[in-house]
Amino acid sequence: MSIVTVQLGQCGNQIGHEVFNVICGDVHGTHGLCSKKENGSYHDACKERFFSEEESEVPVARAVLVDMEPKVISQTLSIAARSGYWKYDDRSHFCQKQGSGNNWANGYSVHGPRHKEVIMDLVQKEAEKCDRLSGFFTIMSMAGGTGSGLGAFVTQCLRDAFPTSFILNHVIWPYGTGEVIVQNYNSVLTLSHLYQSSDALLVHENDVIHKICAQLMNIKQISFRDVNQVIAHQLGSVFQPTYTAEGGLHYSRNPLGDLMETLVPHPEFKMLGLRNIPQMPENSLAYSTFSWPGLIKHLRQMLIANAKMEEGIDWQVRPPRLGSSIPSSQSTNKPLHFNTSVANLVILRGKDTHSIDLGSFRDPSLYTSWLNPQDAFNAWKTPRAFNKYEKSASLVSNSQFLAYIHQYTKFGIEEEDFLDSFTALEQVISSYSIL
Repeated sequence: MSIVTVQLGQCGNQIGHEVFNVICGDVHGTHGLCSKKENGSYHDACKERFFSEEESEVPVARAVLVDMEPKVISQTLSIAARSGYWKYDDRSHFCQKQGSGNNWANGYSVHGPRHKEVIMDLVQKEAEKCDRLSGFFTIMSMAGGTGSGLGAFVTQCLRDAFPTSFILNHVIWPYGTGEVIVQNYNSVLTLSHLYQSSDALLVHENDVIHKICAQLMNIKQISFRDVNQVIAHQLGSVFQPTYTAEGGLHYSRNPLGDLMETLVPHPEFKMLGLRNIPQMPENSLAYSTFSWPGLIKHLRQMLIANAKMEEGIDWQVRPPRLGSSIPSSQSTNKPLHFNTSVANLVILRGKDTHSIDLGSFRDPSLYTSWLNPQDAFNAWKTPRAFNKYEKSASLVSNSQFLAYIHQYTKFGIEEEDFLDSFTALEQVISSYSIL
């Protein structure tokens, strides 16, 4: 089944372009480290997901590009076309001459209704090119006006127009130091609106990715492109084909549906975080070796200590003993040291994935008490290596990692929209806190 990607605003379009680049680079790489037959199945599954063949010599991305300014879209179209490996459809984009001025209301209440028909017509045409539509993957920033405001509006339109299709929103949490003076307002409004329409929200934090660029990738002068490439690598590590069942004969047919079924057992809990290991500069890969037990041990501790990368993990954090009660004050006033999960998905790619022991992720103490740990944990695997890494592991988790959001709900604002948004978010935060 196919995924239609909707790239919204400057951030969404730049990340979307890097995602298709990573996917294409992975498919064209000669480093699959698996049989020719396996590699062929992987290629076919990937192309059906993300590209349509059409009449062109190169695959065409299943994507709609939307921005209120023309500059980024025209750059994105031209860079993709020049790559020679893939391109965007020249007719699948929409832009205007004037942006949203970092104003959420401008994107949501002005640009959205004004351009709804044209944008949804482009989406409809892209959906009709799919033999079987799995759903929509939207990419947007929460800080600006177009990605956040227009993005929230378009997500609601997608829900209305495609009630049975899955919608996964990928959102970029802004730098804590502030990119835009009104980013806190934009973020709260975006989150609360997306929570009503989306099946799940996959969150990347700019501060975390910046740290990965500096400490793991050894980049001295970090650009937005560096940040976007790390995000794209992590997304590719989840969305490229895998076997979702032990001994499966076919790659997953419904990528978004399988993701939702695995990770979103209840509509109140739909915030997903993503971790990926190892991550390092390409020129270091040849000199590095990794064992599966070591990777799995690190990934599990990253989860329970809520670490976003393998450096600086707090190894002192341990799961609570089953049956011991945690004082209620700890979930409200004190920092949450242990990160309780609703559901976890580990994705393993590369050599010897069949022999890996994942029992440590089935430990009942990792999960909330109202779910059976056997249902709360899943593993997807493929012997096909990803993006030059002989072995790599990704963890998509539905857990308490979003507890930091409470710091954005401290504004004394009386407008009804903000109060509604705060109420919705406080309910979400409360639900996660009492897991």
